[in-house]
Amino acid sequence: MTEVIAAWKNNSLEPVEKLEVHKTGLKHPAVSVFVKQKENILIQQRSSTKYHSPELWANTVCTHPHWGEELETCALRRLSEELGIGNLDLQFRSEIEYRAEVGNGLIEHEVVSIFVSELSEDLDLYMKPNPTEVKSVRWIKFSDLEKEITLFPERFTEWLKIYFTQYSKNIFIQDL
Repeated sequence: MTEVIAAWKNNSLEPVEKLEVHKTGLKHPAVSVFVKQKENILIQQRSSTKYHSPELWANTVCTHPHWGEELETCALRRLSEELGIGNLDLQFRSEIEYRAEVGNGLIEHEVVSIFVSELSEDLDLYMKPNPTEVKSVRWIKFSDLEKEITLFPERFTEWLKIYFTQYSKNIFIQDL
């Protein structure tokens, strides 16, 4: 089944097949979620079967809304599909636009709505990562993640590097 997402064509949002969006570098809406627990952030290592950026570390969830899908609905859907997480309270933090080559001749040109969820309970008790989406997950301190991205940038997705090098204050300003 071909996944259809929204992309800007002819100065308006139109339904476009997701792979075409990435092959041509069309600007499109996206969603990124950061799940936090105190000073720790939940990150995921993308599955080896992903068509771009396989096995690289990314934020908790990063995705594209389906054509006509609300952004927060999309974020909650993907938290459930990728990590088996439900019923989180998401707080909108920022909208960020970036463009980056992500390998295999593919380009992400995204207008990303960033959501953050702060947890008070132990998420690990009921999290069930989907192996077709996620190879691994781990909790990491914000400061340690910044250091790892600087020391080992090849281990991380282009968008996560952009978020931390250019937009961390927009995303985490309330937390720093």
